[in-house]
Amino acid sequence: MLVWIELGTRRVHLGGVTPNPDSAWVTQQARNLAMTLQEDGRSPRFLIHDRDTKFTWSFDEVFRAEGLRILLMPIRAPNANAFCERWVGTLRAECLDWALILGRRHLERVLRAYVAHYNEERPHRGLDLRTPNGTRWPAVGDLQAANVRRRDVLGGLIHEYSAAA
Repeated sequence: MLVWIELGTRRVHLGGVTPNPDSAWVTQQARNLAMTLQEDGRSPRFLIHDRDTKFTWSFDEVFRAEGLRILLMPIRAPNANAFCERWVGTLRAECLDWALILGRRHLERVLRAYVAHYNEERPHRGLDLRTPNGTRWPAVGDLQAANVRRRDVLGGLIHEYSAAA
């Protein structure tokens, strides 16, 4: 199970990974995320989750204490989970379908690298080619004159480009 949260305009935070999630693990991930949100000075308004039995009263209470409104997805309504499905589809198409994962630690490392790329470097069409953290790709006419540098992420699976100073 992968736990993640969408912050602001499509900014993603990786909560944790486990092969055997239970209510205690999910509640601990909620506490960890609540602390991270406090440290970052972020205050989301609501949390949306499905009706899985792992999301117990104690899980919801962690977020209620932070002032979040808890919204449950409707029963048998897969389209209500469109943002989650879109992000998971992007993660699979751009990263996981191209990688051979060797274990839990490797999966966590790959996911953290991809989430950082997704939030800080990858331009999003729906955000007017901005990244979720707010930076915009500069318009460059002549790439040779701009002295563009390429940085490989995840062993070359993803390339990030920047103008050298």
